[in-house]
Amino acid sequence: VPRIILWLMVELAIIGSDMQEVIGSAIAINLLSVGKIPLWAGVLITIADTFVFLFLDKYGLRKLEAFFGFLITIMALTFGYEYITVKPDQEKLLQGLFIPYCQNCGTPQLEQAVGIVGAVIMPHNMYLHSALVKSRQVNRANKREVQEANKYFFIESCIALFVSFIINIFVVTVFAEAFFDKTNADVNTVCVNTSSPHSSLFPNNNETLEVDIYKGGVVLGCYFGPAALYIWAIGILAAGQSSTMTGTYSGQFVMEGFLNLRWSRFARVLLTRSIAITPTLLVAIFQDVEHLTGMNDFLNVLMSLQLPFALIPVLTFTSLPSVMNDFANGL
Repeated sequence: VPRIILWLMVELAIIGSDMQEVIGSAIAINLLSVGKIPLWAGVLITIADTFVFLFLDKYGLRKLEAFFGFLITIMALTFGYEYITVKPDQEKLLQGLFIPYCQNCGTPQLEQAVGIVGAVIMPHNMYLHSALVKSRQVNRANKREVQEANKYFFIESCIALFVSFIINIFVVTVFAEAFFDKTNADVNTVCVNTSSPHSSLFPNNNETLEVDIYKGGVVLGCYFGPAALYIWAIGILAAGQSSTMTGTYSGQFVMEGFLNLRWSRFARVLLTRSIAITPTLLVAIFQDVEHLTGMNDFLNVLMSLQLPFALIPVLTFTSLPSVMNDFANGL
């Protein structure tokens, strides 16, 4: 029973992540097309992701990893560009990194803080990092080879997590520096002066500006030029494609591990994407971008709530070479 429950929890996280990929890609496509492609059409276009992914998968794991690297490089360059353009206060950044505090925080701020944890540490990626060892040919009966492999897996994971950490710093810092303490009227004035087609998003009142991944790109475009908006959208699109692949691979590993069941990757992508697209498409058709990005915030919180269920399982070794016991977690 615990095994089935834990599997369902991680599947819920994967479907939530896939919904975020659909939302992010639809918003990116809408921004890149200057609103000509509506959100619901962007949601349908994300179906094509599955075919791109499966096409690459046929060419082998190394090609897929190279494409991953390409997407992550795009994310680093695009969000890094925004970071340099906005020029955040480095002293405040270091203070925020090393001194935990939250001045005048209420419920909305707490929700965002919890959501950030889930967005950065996606629960299903815990399994994916562990499962990467299966993709490498190592003689597991040889203690020296296992030690060497462990060393390089550790370095590889550290590099991957550090790059992820830097990209998230870029995004969070840009939002904090560019949008904090601004009102709708402030942004409306700037957007009207720059002839932005999105100025109607911000009513001419003195209410505090609230931003999300859609409005964030628009405000960056108003303050720092159209290039900032398009570069932001390209970064969001790359992040979405990367998320699709990690969700598919981790889903394959957890299904195999918890249920001893193997599905083709086509079936995996088809299942999660079908479940993810339906509610997202309904919101995109019958509501607006506000509700779509609100759903994205809720999904980030859901990711945080799933983290304990990804960390609960205890790794036990059975029917393995005795050398593996030297590397078992003593706890």
